[in-house]
Amino acid sequence: MGIKRIHALVHGRVQGVSFRFYTRREARRLGLSGWVRNLAAGSVETEFEGADELVAAMLDWLTIGSPLSQVTRVEHREIAVKGGSDEFAIRY
Repeated sequence: MGIKRIHALVHGRVQGVSFRFYTRREARRLGLSGWVRNLAAGSVETEFEGADELVAAMLDWLTIGSPLSQVTRVEHREIAVKGGSDEFAIRY
């Protein structure tokens, strides 16, 4: 079981629909660390880290999103693992 860290941009109707709150809730449920924030352009940016299969589950969740969101596209790439934290935070 390996550890991965993913940087993702989520596009669509993802602001004003509690997307960050639900993202944090799902990441915590999966035991992932990282963060999520809104971007000025209307998308949401997130990084999360954890076991391979849990990271894959989070990527799957991002394509669906919160109950009121309408995700049109998720761009992601693997980045260097940071470690050292068990928190998942909403950044402002």
